Amino acid sequence: MNVRPASNTESSSLPDKPVGRRPVSQRARGLSHTHPADVSLHDALAALADPVRRAIVRELGHVPDWSKACGTFDLAVSKATRSHHFAVLRQAGVIEQRDEGPRRLNRLRRTEFDAAFPGLLALVLSESS
Repeated sequence: MNVRPASNTESSSLPDKPVGRRPVSQRARGLSHTHPADVSLHDALAALADPVRRAIVRELGHVPDWSKACGTFDLAVSKATRSHHFAVLRQAGVIEQRDEGPRRLNRLRRTEFDAAFPGLLALVLSESS
């Protein structure tokens, strides 16, 4: 008889130790990243239409990659709403996230996003708060 451990999340097929990268944590296995080339213009514009998401993008545009954790953004929204905004940006290919210990770090996918949507990030980054 096959016994499967009880879990409220499906296991991922991600390897425990990706080649050339850090081990993937159980929490990070739930992260999905969409490449900007696989995103429609409509979805990219929709992701960047929200002022909270644009604020996240602007803040990431002024810090080094992987130096800003989700909890360190000054956003006037609940933790659940914050998580939703990060997920939308991740699904639109705007950001990439990774877990380091208890923190989820972020990077703006500037090069990849600019290749798919030239000039769009520059407009967001130049916008006044």
